[in-house]
Amino acid sequence: MSDDLLQGHLQELRRGTVVLACLCRLRHPDYGYALLESLEASGIHVDANTLYPLLRRLEKQGLLTSEWNTAESRPRKFYRTSPAGDDLAATLTADWDRLTTSLHRLAEGDRS
Repeated sequence: MSDDLLQGHLQELRRGTVVLACLCRLRHPDYGYALLESLEASGIHVDANTLYPLLRRLEKQGLLTSEWNTAESRPRKFYRTSPAGDDLAATLTADWDRLTTSLHRLAEGDRS
């Protein structure tokens, strides 16, 4: 299999997981760069050029809220999962668990 083909499929598989990871991780407020580092430390690799537009989109969709912290020398925008984002995270997590169970069964050869 070519490296380009593999990378394309890996990127496609990871795309939705980044949304879920952000919604779960931002149950506790954090700013973009710290979120990027936290996701990386958890094994979820995302580029900053992907993360920041995603955060803006999730905020526009009402799934995140944000506020500026100007108490520090460098103002930072902190994000937090909204109640709608919490609901979506719960739904996506339940579906993720169902899919994971099904994929494990398929990988083990169980066709039921």
